[in-house]
Amino acid sequence: MRTQVAIIGGGPAGLLLSHLLHLQGIDSVVLESRDRGYVERRQRAGMLEQGTTDVLRESGVGERLDREGLVHHGLELRFGGAGHRVPLTDLTGRTVTVYAQTEIVKDLVAKRLADGGDVRFEAEVVGLDPAAPSVTFRDGGGTHTLDCDYIAGCDGFHGVSRPAVPGLRTFSREYPFAWLGVLADVPPSTEELIYANHDRGFALHSLRSPQVSRLYLQVAPDEDIADWSDARIWEELAARFATDDGWKLHEGPITDKSITPMRSFVAEPMRHDRLFLAGDAAHIVPPTGAKGLNLAVSDVIVLARALTERYATGSDALLDAYSSTCLRRVWRAEHFSYWMTTLLHVDPAADDFALRLQRSHLDYVASSEAAKASLAENYTGLPLG
Repeated sequence: MRTQVAIIGGGPAGLLLSHLLHLQGIDSVVLESRDRGYVERRQRAGMLEQGTTDVLRESGVGERLDREGLVHHGLELRFGGAGHRVPLTDLTGRTVTVYAQTEIVKDLVAKRLADGGDVRFEAEVVGLDPAAPSVTFRDGGGTHTLDCDYIAGCDGFHGVSRPAVPGLRTFSREYPFAWLGVLADVPPSTEELIYANHDRGFALHSLRSPQVSRLYLQVAPDEDIADWSDARIWEELAARFATDDGWKLHEGPITDKSITPMRSFVAEPMRHDRLFLAGDAAHIVPPTGAKGLNLAVSDVIVLARALTERYATGSDALLDAYSSTCLRRVWRAEHFSYWMTTLLHVDPAADDFALRLQRSHLDYVASSEAAKASLAENYTGLPLG
């Protein structure tokens, strides 16, 4: 078995890379350990930067995104019983779009299969060789070896790709809180996202569609989800979103709930021999800044351009620059995500001095056009490179 690019992982990064390579006449095989139904159901991010929506549209997989995505021109910071709007589009000329990762995966799977792409579900990678590039995997028919020119490790934080890079340097930070996230069959109570800072902890009101709301609560990392009844969740959300003017939170049936720990993580370099790491395989951000999916997309855009140049001209220049190019954007996104997280969450170890500093910082961001512009520039997405 042979292909030009072996892609480990059938999430949005791996599928988009395969699609972008196909448009340039470059063959690939996508190996995904889970079944198709699982991949298309798993809940992940849903806020797309302008650059992410642009590449999906320009590459021909934006039809449903344009039809069903919710375009946002601003967001709200809520604290002290009042809301403060950040006009993203007025400040940057760019927008963000709510469109769930599950839907992006469905669109990309359908497109790859319609184009005759080789996407193999329930194909578990058990070994890889970055030097004489090949990938060994198991499926229902036995164990196979796929020879290739290059390997793209798009298999997430717990995948097999990153451990195959020797001498890897890692940087990480664990946060003293987690997110309890819920999906609810209820129309959103807001037209734009609300990021709330409250004495009882952070809360986020997001959206999935005009009929489905996505909401989050800051909880302890060791919180037991069994202790959170639907009634308790709604009560806590209402308390943290409360405003002095009597804003009301819509309630409805909760269809999904989960607790997600929060961490920052970066691995350097993102390349070893013919193996290239992309997305969560190389970096994790706390979700406050809505950067995880968008960073994965930016990684594969850079990698697709580099591979296209290599096959078209024989030049390795962009491939050699891949890690440094990606890491510039990664570290900017890491800092922004850390900044948003510490700005809005309540650190259980914070003393009164730290809490007053946090409130002063929130007041500054809400009142300063320069501070709001910086938030908007990072939130809507910085240029590649």
